[in-house]
Amino acid sequence: MAKKRVLLNFPQELLREPIIYSVGQQFQLTTNIHRADVAEDRGCIELDLTGEEQQIDEGIAWIMGRGVRVEVLPTEG
Repeated sequence: MAKKRVLLNFPQELLREPIIYSVGQQFQLTTNIHRADVAEDRGCIELDLTGEEQQIDEGIAWIMGRGVRVEVLPTEG
């Protein structure tokens, strides 16, 4: 199993979309939210994605395709 930590920046129009739930379901990934800062006009979520490497990469591409900015963060030790 692989794991990547990502920082998701949501625009206002996507805040009510179940993107984290959907990526977990569609790509068989486990999601773990580490930090979230969500307001009415924007959202920023630090998230771990765990699963097969290819599924993680496809899930990240899918999230980006929805209009969310994604930054892959360095993994810890």
